[in-house]
Amino acid sequence: MSKKGIRGNLTNYGDAEFAGFLRRSFARSMGLSTEMLEKPIIGIVMTPSGFNSCHRGMPELVDAVSRGVLAAGALPRAFPTISLGEVFLKPTSMVYRNLMAMDTEEMLSAQPMDAVVLIGGCDKTVPAQLMGAASANIPAIQLVTGPMSTGRHKGERLAACTDCRRFWGKYRADEIDAHEIADIEGKLSTTSGTCGVMGTASTMACIAETLGMSLPDTAAIPSVHSARLVAAVKTGEAIVRMLDKPIKPGEIITEKSVENAFRVLMAISGSTNAIVHLTAIAGRLGIRISDERLNQISDETPVLVNLKPVGEGYMEDFHAAGGVRAVLQEIKHLLHLDTINVVGQTLGEILSEPLDFVDRTYVRELKDPISPVGGLISVSGNIAPDGAIFKRAAATPDLFEVTGRAVVFEGLEDLANRIDAPDLDVKADDVLVLKNAGPVAAGMPEAGYLPIPKKLARRGVKDMLRISDARMSGTAFGTIVLHMSPETGVGGPLAAVQNGDLIRFSVKEKSITLLVDDQTIEKRMAQWKPAAKPKRGYQSLYARTVMQAPDGCDFDFLTSDPEINNNSTG
Repeated sequence: MSKKGIRGNLTNYGDAEFAGFLRRSFARSMGLSTEMLEKPIIGIVMTPSGFNSCHRGMPELVDAVSRGVLAAGALPRAFPTISLGEVFLKPTSMVYRNLMAMDTEEMLSAQPMDAVVLIGGCDKTVPAQLMGAASANIPAIQLVTGPMSTGRHKGERLAACTDCRRFWGKYRADEIDAHEIADIEGKLSTTSGTCGVMGTASTMACIAETLGMSLPDTAAIPSVHSARLVAAVKTGEAIVRMLDKPIKPGEIITEKSVENAFRVLMAISGSTNAIVHLTAIAGRLGIRISDERLNQISDETPVLVNLKPVGEGYMEDFHAAGGVRAVLQEIKHLLHLDTINVVGQTLGEILSEPLDFVDRTYVRELKDPISPVGGLISVSGNIAPDGAIFKRAAATPDLFEVTGRAVVFEGLEDLANRIDAPDLDVKADDVLVLKNAGPVAAGMPEAGYLPIPKKLARRGVKDMLRISDARMSGTAFGTIVLHMSPETGVGGPLAAVQNGDLIRFSVKEKSITLLVDDQTIEKRMAQWKPAAKPKRGYQSLYARTVMQAPDGCDFDFLTSDPEINNNSTG
């Protein structure tokens, strides 16, 4: 089984034999025998951080993967990359996803390893790792940290972060007091792991498994469950077995597997963020799924998973109900079954045997869906000519065909200063519009979940149409149009919207339209001026090279041409 091992990616001193000699010398200072140094090397990307509670269980996972690697006859070498804790980063972890992807790619390409296990979980870490692995193109398996388990409050189960938003809305509406919200604060996130609902982290875990980049049946195992450690051991064993017949990410992440992932995204009614992330992962290999194809997939694929924020359950219920495999079984007729996973199985082979048990409370049968159509659609119009994203499964059907008056916020500071102002001119049937929150202008934070103005919340208003060039958390809910492209910050026509304008939204037509004539829009846009961009460091690089949401918000110099997508640096 000897591969490149310690001899791979030698440091360049102009003398390869000396480089090998020096490397072995330093490796032996770690207590490694000459026999161990003859074995293949498996890298283990670990991402613990004191600023990432989702990854609190990382040390146990690293140890478990290492056990599996050693048992299978290879040498495990764990190494860190940056870690992105969603709620601990300013302005948003989205700004740093591409930095983590670069860190991952460069370390996979520079260090001596024959294959790698990628351990991540929190929202941007899994897409960043898959982006980096796709570009480095060495054999890799994704292992997720797993979702948290639920807490309890007055007999009710809780988990971050749909319940965070629900109770915060109650607090803003004066339905609960400061004492109770403080009590709830300590009950929302009670274990290690990612958000316990079908938010972005859990959605990306399901997508990784569907793509074939994770072992089957591993996406939904709770972080604190012993099966999570068993999955880590099996991942370590599997990555060593891959060395005899290496399968690279470019062979696994294909147009067919990406379409399968979009199918599952619709069936689980997953996070809107997953469209941006999956687009970026696919873009690293020159793959692009059009908005038209996305909508076709959505209209053909029913929502089957009954989890918050769309339904009732939590990720621990989804795991016990049958997990990703149970969903795949129900939509088998819609999938490309000839795609392969990291261990060389086709999807058809994986699904050839039915599960012994599926809890239909949380994974519905095809004939009894939550919704007959998928959870997410792309919409477009004169203020979003390149498209926008709408999560219809988490929205209010009464707001699917509406025309309302625009109440405009020019940016995040303006929103914070005026949304709760007593004199804000706003009614329940208005449209809240947030500008300058896209990737270039603000890093595309999860600000698209504009709060219901306090004056309306206190009157019992629970939802209203909201549009922006921002993102929103996958744990959020409401009638919200996001990712308006091009964004305001690069001169997109969303910049032309003014207070009092009428905006028409139609799910049926998949459109979002400013009811203002073209000449007026052009006149307004002639007055638009770009804001100053950062002049130094990573922030400058980001603002100069980040692409728009339809391109996955990746950097323009990191995407791949389809003709070179099989290149490997491994």
